[in-house]
Amino acid sequence: MKEQQNAFVKTERRDAAENRQRILKVALELFEQHGVEQVSMNQIAKETGIGPATLYRRYSNKGELCLDLIKNSIDIFFVEIGAFLEEQQHAPADQRLKEILKIFIQFKENKAHLLKGVEDSMSQNKSLLASPLYDELHRLFISLYKEMHSGNIVFKADMLLRAFTTDAYLFQREVRGLSPEEILEQLCATFLG
Repeated sequence: MKEQQNAFVKTERRDAAENRQRILKVALELFEQHGVEQVSMNQIAKETGIGPATLYRRYSNKGELCLDLIKNSIDIFFVEIGAFLEEQQHAPADQRLKEILKIFIQFKENKAHLLKGVEDSMSQNKSLLASPLYDELHRLFISLYKEMHSGNIVFKADMLLRAFTTDAYLFQREVRGLSPEEILEQLCATFLG
C-alpha cells in the first residue's frame, strides 16, 4: 500500500513539475513576443491549455511568474558577486561596489523585462524593494558603505536601489540615451563621490 501511495505522489509531483515547465515556457514566449505588460494571466492559461484557476493557484500574479522565470539567473548573479568579493576582498570598498554595480547593470540589461514584471507586481503591493534580490543587494551596499565610512549608509543604499529600479534604469537607457557604461559612471559619481 505504501509503495502505491509513493508511486502516486511521485507521478503527481512529476505532473506538477511538467505543468510548471509548460507554464514557464509559454509565459516566456509570450513575454518575449508581446512584453510582460501586454500579456495577461488569462492569455498565459489559455496558451498553456490550463484553466485560469490552475495558473492562479501556482502564481498569484505575473510578478511571481516573472520571478520564477529568473530565479536561476538571480542565483547565478549572486554566485558571480560572491566569487568577485572573495577574489577581491582586499580591494578598496568603493572599487568593489563599482564592480557590483557593473555586474548588476549587466544583469539588468539581460533580464530587464522580467525584472520589470516583478517590480510592477511588487509596487502594486506597496513593497517595491522588499524582494530577496533587493534585500541582498541592500545588505551588500550597506556593508561596503560601512567600510567606506560613508555618511548615512542606509539612506545611500536605499537611494542607490531606487536608481536601479527597472523603470528608472530603462528611462536613462531609452529616454536619456545613456549607455550602460555611462549609467555606471553616473551612478558612481553620485553614490561613490
